[in-house]
Amino acid sequence: MDKYISTPQIGEILFEEFMKPMDISAYKLAKDIHVPVSRVQDILHGRRKITADTSLRLAKYFGVSDCYFLSMQNDIDVREMKIALKEEIEAIQPYQSIAM
Repeated sequence: MDKYISTPQIGEILFEEFMKPMDISAYKLAKDIHVPVSRVQDILHGRRKITADTSLRLAKYFGVSDCYFLSMQNDIDVREMKIALKEEIEAIQPYQSIAM
């Protein structure tokens, strides 16, 4: 059986790397970036993914690049799909052009 390292969720990263060290609550973050508290809570609890809108807001707030959070979300999604679709992806043969 293949073993995989558990993929961290974007909410875990947001909390552990940004909110916790800065002592920022979900309520404060939501109010400061002008989104509903439920959006931040849903991200933190893995019920919602980062969108372009949220990524831009978080980037401005935390002083990182515009695509920082969205790129991280995309990396997580690709990693999870590679695991979920492993057998199907391995069965695909790369395209080979025929010389004429």
